[in-house]
Amino acid sequence: MLDLLYAQAVAARRRYYERHPQARRRLRQPVISVGNLSVGGTGKTPLVMAIAEWLRSRGERPAVLSRGYGRRDRRDGVVVVSNGERVMARCDEAGDEPVMIARAVPGVIVAVCEDRYLAGVVAERRLGATVHVLDDGFQHVQLARDLDLLMTSAGEIAGGRVLPFGTLREAASAAARADFVVVMDADVAAARAEAWTLGISQAAAARRVIPAASVSTPVFAICGLGKPQQFFSLLRDGGYQVAGTREFADHHLYTRRDLAGVADAARSCGATLVVTTTKDIVRLEPLEPWAMPVVAVAMTLDFQGWDQLAAVVDQALARAREAA
Repeated sequence: MLDLLYAQAVAARRRYYERHPQARRRLRQPVISVGNLSVGGTGKTPLVMAIAEWLRSRGERPAVLSRGYGRRDRRDGVVVVSNGERVMARCDEAGDEPVMIARAVPGVIVAVCEDRYLAGVVAERRLGATVHVLDDGFQHVQLARDLDLLMTSAGEIAGGRVLPFGTLREAASAAARADFVVVMDADVAAARAEAWTLGISQAAAARRVIPAASVSTPVFAICGLGKPQQFFSLLRDGGYQVAGTREFADHHLYTRRDLAGVADAARSCGATLVVTTTKDIVRLEPLEPWAMPVVAVAMTLDFQGWDQLAAVVDQALARAREAA
């Protein structure tokens, strides 16, 4: 019953903005939304980074707009994480993912605010943004967008249940509002089949990848992600000798006690190095010096169908600028 009530409330909110488009606020520059229907671990942040980097390579000045989930210092107004020249904010005031994005994609503006419209206004008027990438934007329907990209894995939406008894933020039928879907851990044929099931006309496939192992000695792996086992599997597949692992909650705020426990567990496994993600290292750095050396391994996406996705983004930008 609770999941039905939740789904109805979310659907009513979406319908309101669809029926009253004038109620949506629109930024001057085009907006590309990247989001999902489920909570945690779908790969949307690597997709945000891939699109932002591609836009930058095309001569755009993209701005990533984020709400800064998990930040402790929730100050009013906009936090400029990166002005496109340098990283300007810490994890506690911006959140781990915005800082990770700012470091991973130099030259890209990153702005954090609960009000993504206000973040976009600052990015446009003060920092010269020419296009926006709305991080985790599928449910942020009060902001107008020119393209809706959806991330999922095969069967995750069609076979899922709505919160609080499942992981879906909306009913599965909402997926059909997306213009394009990227299906994780699938090939192009499976991605197209998933798109057809969801009522979306265009699709690409992607999988997470990491660089080949940089060390040959045993390591102890830790992470606080939505799906930590995916990271551990990638390390093993990438040639790391993973002697042991420890999971933490997504966006976990690490303590010195956590790291002391990790170091003890690592030594008991014969490991002399801790390996984590570029998202976790942002939350670990304030605790330096560490009880044991820690290195971060970046996860990126390998696409099948990137050219089609890039063409869709190009077309959306052209339409938006023609209509402006």
